[in-house]
Amino acid sequence: MGSVPEGWLPSDRLFTTVEMQRRYDRVEISLLTPKVALVPSQFFRPEEARGALEDVCVLRASDSVEWIDVPWFAATLVYSLSMDESLSGAVSRMVYTTSGNNVKVLPEMYYLLVEVTRRRDYNKIVASYMDGKLHLVIAQGRSLMLCNVYDAPDFTTAQYYLFLAMKKLQLNPEVSTVCMRTPLTREQEMSLYRYFSSVEVV
Repeated sequence: MGSVPEGWLPSDRLFTTVEMQRRYDRVEISLLTPKVALVPSQFFRPEEARGALEDVCVLRASDSVEWIDVPWFAATLVYSLSMDESLSGAVSRMVYTTSGNNVKVLPEMYYLLVEVTRRRDYNKIVASYMDGKLHLVIAQGRSLMLCNVYDAPDFTTAQYYLFLAMKKLQLNPEVSTVCMRTPLTREQEMSLYRYFSSVEVV
């Protein structure tokens, strides 16, 4: 899984921390899976979900495929949480909401699609970067312009894909805010500040 970002708990302390012993009104558990595809709702068929995902990523025969509606963009997010990890499932079985329900694990891309609707700027840029993958969603106003995952072995490469996407969409970073859902080092944050008018980490 790589090194633990600053401010994040290592897995060996996760289950003993006091925050994990409480119940919350609302809990989100995100898995940064690159196995995602956004399909317009009018074209989505449950029986074709696996094929839609295989069109954009490599699936193993054992990979499970799920989907969730994204009605604010008239789309369905098809995804697989099969990533040879068990921590997210263990956390979801351990954490309960105040209503007594278990928490469902969802792909990080789903939360990016939620977060982009909360941004007030006209150019909405929301991203996550972890374990060599850049998860990126860009919208203008209420229109979704881009939803993709890029292979980016280092942060410089992640920035390259970010700026390439913005150039293709003719967005000016100097008047745009980039919102990151994963932690940034001080060096990474300052690197983004050289190009964007503002950088937010949520």
